[in-house]
Amino acid sequence: MSDLFIGLMSGTSLDGVDAVLARFPEAGGAMQTLGHAHQPFSKALREELLSLNQSGSDELHRAALAANALARSYADLVAQLLEQCALRPQDIRALGAHGQTVRHRPGEFDGIGYTSQLLNGALLAEQSGISVVCDLRSRDVAAGGQGAPLVPAFHRAVFGRADESLAVLNIGGISNITLLPADGQTLGFDCGPGNCLMDAWIAEHQGQDYDADGAWAAQGQVVPELLLALLAEPFFAKPPPRSTGRDLFHLAWLQQHLARLSTTPRAEDVQATLLELSARAVADSLRAEKQALSRLLVCGGGALNRQMMQRLQALLPGTQVARSDDAGLPVMQVEAAAFAWLAMRFVRGLPGNLPAVTGAAGPRILGALHPA
Repeated sequence: MSDLFIGLMSGTSLDGVDAVLARFPEAGGAMQTLGHAHQPFSKALREELLSLNQSGSDELHRAALAANALARSYADLVAQLLEQCALRPQDIRALGAHGQTVRHRPGEFDGIGYTSQLLNGALLAEQSGISVVCDLRSRDVAAGGQGAPLVPAFHRAVFGRADESLAVLNIGGISNITLLPADGQTLGFDCGPGNCLMDAWIAEHQGQDYDADGAWAAQGQVVPELLLALLAEPFFAKPPPRSTGRDLFHLAWLQQHLARLSTTPRAEDVQATLLELSARAVADSLRAEKQALSRLLVCGGGALNRQMMQRLQALLPGTQVARSDDAGLPVMQVEAAAFAWLAMRFVRGLPGNLPAVTGAAGPRILGALHPA
């Protein structure tokens, strides 16, 4: 039976889809990444997915069509990856597909809450010719967990060391961190906004999808009054397990705080403040956990933001801040590889969550299967 799996990830940054081909030997041993492909979303699909993060008209109809469109986008990227690696669909055991999160409200309303990732898994299986493991978060939520973050178990398997205490920080739309002390424990939680607020602000004021290298933020000055107001958000004081999303951190949330300021700051100063907020959320979280870390490995799109990396290093002077590339896995491949790993765990009947991280009642096999 094949030991090849594909992971597909489209995150809260809405910058597109990443696909990673990985080998997980049946007899154990290290994961091998054999290929990577990326495809940005079309402008229309990106705008629709972003719109579906908020309540609106005819949501069920629009969400169903968006789930179909996302499945087609995933299938196109899988075909590209297979061609790139000279493989056929039947060579792949399964693919783990995250889908697009449009709501994340675990534990709310009725005590269970929900998390919603748009994706037509059946259509993806039809179009790719590969068995699809999707809906990877809802079982953890059903067991009383946050359904996020799910990547810490993968981080332990790939980056954990018996002779070093380190952490792995993913900066996508939302940032999440995994603590990997040398004693073998694994902790993890969402820190807060990663790129989502900065992306929304630069789109509003400059028509750009993101602030390349943090160059626009670097032109501004942090607004102390605004930063303190943003950091007063109760989420930042909540102890783990915790997770969040665009349900909380969105442009309207920022604008509410801006409306309360005594003076109106320049747009670039707001951008500088948002970058500082993202960096401070990480640094403050690490201080709260009182973990002595030798290294912080950063992955996700935020790892490519030079200004962000500089601020993280300045706020964490006793820790070496580096990209995950330094540990053998490029920054834009980590999350997709994690969902290949989760697909492998499902197929082999192994739990994919860590209750100590998510707060679930116990280990659970995560996912729903659409056979090829």
